[in-house]
Amino acid sequence: MKILVNEKEFRVTANTTAFTVKQIYKANADMVILNGFIINKDAALKENDTLTLIKRGEIPLREELESLLIARHSPGVHNRIKNARVAIAGLGGLGSNIAVSLARIGIGHLTLLDFDIVEPCNLNRQQYFIKHIGMKKTEALKDLLYNINPYVEVKTQDIFIEENNIEQLFKDANIIVEALDSAVSKATLINTVMLKMPHKIIVSASGVAGYFSNNTIITKKIKDNFYLIGDSVSEAKPGCGLMAPRVAIAANHQANTVLRILMDEKDV
Repeated sequence: MKILVNEKEFRVTANTTAFTVKQIYKANADMVILNGFIINKDAALKENDTLTLIKRGEIPLREELESLLIARHSPGVHNRIKNARVAIAGLGGLGSNIAVSLARIGIGHLTLLDFDIVEPCNLNRQQYFIKHIGMKKTEALKDLLYNINPYVEVKTQDIFIEENNIEQLFKDANIIVEALDSAVSKATLINTVMLKMPHKIIVSASGVAGYFSNNTIITKKIKDNFYLIGDSVSEAKPGCGLMAPRVAIAANHQANTVLRILMDEKDV
């Protein structure tokens, strides 16, 4: 009968068990995942079962990592995720957190756009480390994502986003994530997409400052291709700064909205 072992087809006889295959295929594996669930006791295999074998502490091969993600997500979910093309405009508190979440779930293609460098003041809410200070945010974040999931295709554009380059920069993206700091830049990107690229979906954010209630960060569907996350009120100002917890809540609202759109769950 046919089974999949780390995403490769494997032929076994009836009544073959998971641990028997482990001994043949990857004897040093100490994590055995059968159809998405870790097993500690041996189990008989059935036709088309999926077995994932992982050695803890060992960097997995591409097919092993993909198999592990499939085991966690289910095949239908993962196939959509790995074929998606998502562009993130702005790699600060929102954008860097969004990119990390999307890389962790295995988004296949990410385009990262920013013109800035990492500064010490960024470390209070952005996904960078001391070693990244002075680096371009595009390169620093690409480095960080590589250490999370080296098999995500990451393209970078070290560029200032303005009306005359938006169509070219985002032409290949299925979904555009707006994570810019400037209100003017936010409006320019959103308006350009709405007017000139109505076939694109944009996920934006507004109102994420301070330490107000978690529950005031909400997701709204403004139009069929425009989603807005935040409380739409709390802007950064003296006495109401941008802080890691609330920024990350909003960023993960955006990341989850991207995931839901990819899975055809387009209501909020």
